[in-house]
Amino acid sequence: LVISTLGKNPEREKVIDFTAAYSPFFQGIFAPKSMAIKGLPDLAGKSVAVTRGAIEDQELTKLAPAGTDIKRFEDNNATVSAFVSGQTQLIATGVSVAENMMQRNPQLGTEYKVLLKDSPNFIGVAKGEDALRQKVNAIIAQGKTSGDLDKLAQKWLKRPAGNLPE
Repeated sequence: LVISTLGKNPEREKVIDFTAAYSPFFQGIFAPKSMAIKGLPDLAGKSVAVTRGAIEDQELTKLAPAGTDIKRFEDNNATVSAFVSGQTQLIATGVSVAENMMQRNPQLGTEYKVLLKDSPNFIGVAKGEDALRQKVNAIIAQGKTSGDLDKLAQKWLKRPAGNLPE
């Protein structure tokens, strides 16, 4: 099993199978509250830290307007460090990385600004392990029905699990 902030995409589906989604997750643009960023067009002329090759990098590259200064870093730690130290004005990252960064650096007054991609989390299983995948799906379904997934998502991700893909 691969249990992480694992997003589902065609490349990964060639290697592993996926269960139903078990939690909400999104990638977005985060910046100081004082910065007026209402949508993607507002990124023009701004510098944005992003982790090279990550889903945030792929989405930002697709969606950013001309004139956005995309600064790529090798891992999440370097990306966060660049933003926290003022090397960039904004950061493109997943909500869990952003929440951790905001808790550790409250003086920055960082907040969510723009959605890049809604990307729920899935559990990966080895190709052909259908019995295991079905058992995990049954556990996920039970968590949805009982409301436990909503409660956990609200506690840790600040929003309910809601209607997740199967």
